[in-house]
Amino acid sequence: MNPNNRYLMNAWYVAAVASEVGPEALFNRKILDTSVLLYRKQDGTAVALHDRCPHRFAPLSMGRREGDEVVCPYHALRFDCSGQCTHNPHGTGMIPKAAKVREFPLVERYGFLWIWMSEDQADLALLPDFGPLDEGHPNGVAFTYMYMKANYELIIDNVMDLSHIDHVHGEIITTRGQLSPIVPKVQEASRSVSARWEWSQTPAMMIFAQFLPDPDAAARHYFDITWTPPANIQLSVGAVQGDKGFDEAISQYDLHTCTPESEFSTHYFFATRRNHNEEDGEYNRLKIQGMHAAFEDEDGPIIRAVQAEMGEADFFLLNPVLMSNDVAPVKVRRLLRKLVEQEGEYRLKRIAS
Repeated sequence: MNPNNRYLMNAWYVAAVASEVGPEALFNRKILDTSVLLYRKQDGTAVALHDRCPHRFAPLSMGRREGDEVVCPYHALRFDCSGQCTHNPHGTGMIPKAAKVREFPLVERYGFLWIWMSEDQADLALLPDFGPLDEGHPNGVAFTYMYMKANYELIIDNVMDLSHIDHVHGEIITTRGQLSPIVPKVQEASRSVSARWEWSQTPAMMIFAQFLPDPDAAARHYFDITWTPPANIQLSVGAVQGDKGFDEAISQYDLHTCTPESEFSTHYFFATRRNHNEEDGEYNRLKIQGMHAAFEDEDGPIIRAVQAEMGEADFFLLNPVLMSNDVAPVKVRRLLRKLVEQEGEYRLKRIAS
């Protein structure tokens, strides 16, 4: 891959959990090596600007609000929510033509703020549909954010290859050794990779057992995971007993989505919607607590160690040993690389024409 084409640009990345950006505060996050200022206008609409004053490059997030506008902390230039300078307190007050901050398209959907970092026109058709997150009781869905000092593709690998569950994680999501021997059914489309596992275990996974008719008995389970660019993994998991089909499963619908801060640091966002115990807000807290424990205490140390061992080397150039459990993550890596390279070729042709 061309080192100058590290990211897929014509894509929607999560900039923040919607609740992270409050009604007044100025919020900063680095995305694809670019500092971004997020805030909400007085009507609640979220705004994204380059977090850099064009004068002396001070972060605007260190400044203050004046209505829907932002005042630079250094020399008090004021910018509206489109990034245009509206006030210069110096000299005659003339506003230089170059006194403009880049605005990024931003969309609030599915409990997240999605940002378009490309200079090409934003295409809403490229934002996947995660509508089930919006369906059901408000206490039946939970969101969280985690930070990882590792390349985002290592996190994608981790979620696309669920065979690690029995070897890395504890009792709450163990499959009691049933998952590792199964080769998932993998399907690839032009902009997605999906994998499905089905298995039985006794007793059921602990996240579901108490909600099944017989918590100590055998249950049939499934995992369905689908990756869509740039770094979204929608994961559904469920369990049933008796003669019920999987369409009647006790289940949850999760979204794992990664946004590179830089080549070797990642913003990791997670949402989970369940179809059981939906009104219990305290259960939400426990679900998120469990997610943090699993990722930060179990997955995280291994992923960080893998990154440290790889250094800046390309994954495939290290000649990794590939096994049956690698089919889905390898297909994702290759498809993502293909999409990034196609985008790079398109840009080169456009520059040359």
